[in-house]
Amino acid sequence: MHGDFPERIVCLTEETTETLYLLGEDARIVGISGFTVRPPQARRDKPRVSAFTSARIDRIVALAPDLVLGFSDLQADIAAALARHGIEVHLFNHRSVPGILGMIRMLGGMIGCEAKAAALAARLAEGVERVRIAAAALPRRPRVYFEEWDEPQISAIRWVGELIGIAGGDNCFPELAAMPLGRDRIIADPMEVVRRAPDLIFGSWCGKKFRPERVAARAGWSGIPAVRDGELYEIKSAVILQPGPAALTDGLAEMHALIRRWAERPR
Repeated sequence: MHGDFPERIVCLTEETTETLYLLGEDARIVGISGFTVRPPQARRDKPRVSAFTSARIDRIVALAPDLVLGFSDLQADIAAALARHGIEVHLFNHRSVPGILGMIRMLGGMIGCEAKAAALAARLAEGVERVRIAAAALPRRPRVYFEEWDEPQISAIRWVGELIGIAGGDNCFPELAAMPLGRDRIIADPMEVVRRAPDLIFGSWCGKKFRPERVAARAGWSGIPAVRDGELYEIKSAVILQPGPAALTDGLAEMHALIRRWAERPR
């Protein structure tokens, strides 16, 4: 560490990498997650040292980072291993839209860029509010089923559920969105989706390609309005399942465009 703030940062997830690039502080990044796709130059320019629940500890140690940034209990074992090597580790654990904005401000503080981070968070919050206002003017709100995984079926995590609401829809499983762990958002009875009758189905299978035809072919699902009307869409995991700037911008915009099209369609 040079001076008071870290200069060699390893990002074990995508959202901190994207945030540092947006802050103009990407020169500090010395290692990234192998899943990183935003921004494209990160994948081109930075060494990939981790998956989501595993990491090359020896390679990270060799990079001599003065800070490693991770996310949630799923990376706790990686964090512990790095801590045993004397490396400073911070695990973010946010699950909501306000939490995403808080992560950006906190990260800015950790690297001595509070003002830039506050400005970035404010710009993102303004963009979210613009979508909220536009969505409030739509003539109808669709019921939305968001599927995060297919086998077993897992419904939307909290920030995705919140963004569905901001985009103009109503999450079909709001009670599950409050659960931080994926295993607690499993839909044990697939017919429960049928009973909740979503008008739109969004799929984002954690990086695996969404197959709407497979969803439509599930037993008993043919009567779901979204299946009947062909309203099944993929939202790429890179823009919605990382709790960072991408979800508040491209992910939200994609969902809002689909919801707007549904709401404004003549009936």
